Amino acid sequence: MISSPVKPLFVFVLTFSLLLVVIILSPSPHFLQIPPVPSSSSLGGSVIWSVKRTMEWRPCKWWLQGHLTPLPAKTNGYIRVDCYGGLNQMRRDLCDGVGIARLLNATLVLPKFEVAAYWNESSGFADVFDVDYFIQKLSGFIQVVKELPKDIASKEPFGVDCSKRKGQFDYIESVLPSLLEHQYISFTPAMSQRRDRYPQYAKATLCQACYSALRLTSSLEKKATELFDAIPKPFLSLHLRFEPDMVAYSQCEYTSLSPSSIAAIEAARVDRKPWTGEVAQIWRKRGKCPLTPNETVLMLQSLNIPTNTNIYLAAGDGLMEMEGFTSVYTNVYTKSALLNKEDFTRMHGNTKAALDYHVSINSDAYVATYFGNMDKIVAAMRTYKRMHNTLFLSRKAFAELTSQGLEGAELKNALREVHKNDFAIGRGFALPDCFCEFEL
Repeated sequence: MISSPVKPLFVFVLTFSLLLVVIILSPSPHFLQIPPVPSSSSLGGSVIWSVKRTMEWRPCKWWLQGHLTPLPAKTNGYIRVDCYGGLNQMRRDLCDGVGIARLLNATLVLPKFEVAAYWNESSGFADVFDVDYFIQKLSGFIQVVKELPKDIASKEPFGVDCSKRKGQFDYIESVLPSLLEHQYISFTPAMSQRRDRYPQYAKATLCQACYSALRLTSSLEKKATELFDAIPKPFLSLHLRFEPDMVAYSQCEYTSLSPSSIAAIEAARVDRKPWTGEVAQIWRKRGKCPLTPNETVLMLQSLNIPTNTNIYLAAGDGLMEMEGFTSVYTNVYTKSALLNKEDFTRMHGNTKAALDYHVSINSDAYVATYFGNMDKIVAAMRTYKRMHNTLFLSRKAFAELTSQGLEGAELKNALREVHKNDFAIGRGFALPDCFCEFEL
């Protein structure tokens, strides 16, 4: 029998065609390839989630290649990052501190989480996050040690105060001399920074620490999983901020609250008196005033979020004026109701915040009424996981539209248009420090 050359030619053509299709359809190499998460279209078929997105954020290529920049042969010394406040504020400081340590060619000592009576807190870094995982994921980005060398282990670190500094703060000029002199320093990152001026290897280290290296301890993750499993699916995680201290800090005044809420706010004000007159109106129009639960209801309804949606309330203790919210959205679930009473009573602030964080980055949708530390990290982590049903309710738009006299259906329609545009372009989904825009 005589063999025909047609079959080999056909196989070659078919193979080449398939290869060409793969190349054409493959995403840009500038972005991380993460398997897509199934969409949550079953979450009430809400109009807002069905809006076509025009922009997407993905981890930048320079971040993913950050470990390719060789670490210096000799360290400039050891740095401990001291973190204060609630868990999400401390996490923000930690992320910044790790990037700064790499900027200064330092070796990172495990961070210190300061005990804070205000936050009902006593847990340290190792009580919340998996230390070995943290060290492993930062390998190649920065050296991390659990213990100091014997010659400096008995010393307390030299404290460098930069937490209150503002403006163009230069760590190389201001902190490096102390590091070189003392060999072991501690600091809390400055409140105002210009990360865009960091070399890419330092920014990559920050990004890796913030979004890849922090995993809850096994015991805490087990508890978080139990909580997540107890929530009926699908569900929306709502971060609602309307506690007395939050309202007092905003210096906003509300006229239609209950006497008990007004009393609680006044007790928390201390010397932060509310703005009045024209200043109060300007302040509110700038989006500085927290949304009340009743205003949140109106906003959710304007987005066609069904009133039978399962909602997990990711919030701290002391929320006010919730009766109006739960009378409309009746399927509301909280940590205190879902967890064992004894377990919940023993929990500190960091533990509760970690549970809210875990549930929120894994929920079918996430909606925030504020743009605080938790909201920024949750939104970015959801973007990292390719979970795009995320939205920040616009306090500024609400104040502006209501000041124009809009109400009822007209107000809801205007709010819907504002948020449809925000969702389409991914406003607030991720900060440009670590993520790059990708046009869809």
